[in-house]
Amino acid sequence: MLAREVGMSRSAFASQFTRRVGRPPIDYLIYWRMVLARQKLAAGSSVAAVAGEVGYKSQSAFTQAFKRTMGRTPRSDV
Repeated sequence: MLAREVGMSRSAFASQFTRRVGRPPIDYLIYWRMVLARQKLAAGSSVAAVAGEVGYKSQSAFTQAFKRTMGRTPRSDV
């Protein structure tokens, strides 16, 4: 959708995005979601609530993605 908005092919957009931001669009999106999740967890929200708020359908999928991205589990990050 972003590529279409700026009149580029998906591959050209991904290449430009990666060059400018330092990571591919999907990696950036996942990282940004985890940054938001970490903030919500630090504010006292439960892992289950945060998982849904940042777009995951299951707590286990969120926990795996969080650990892969942030290097630790959501509970240990608080």
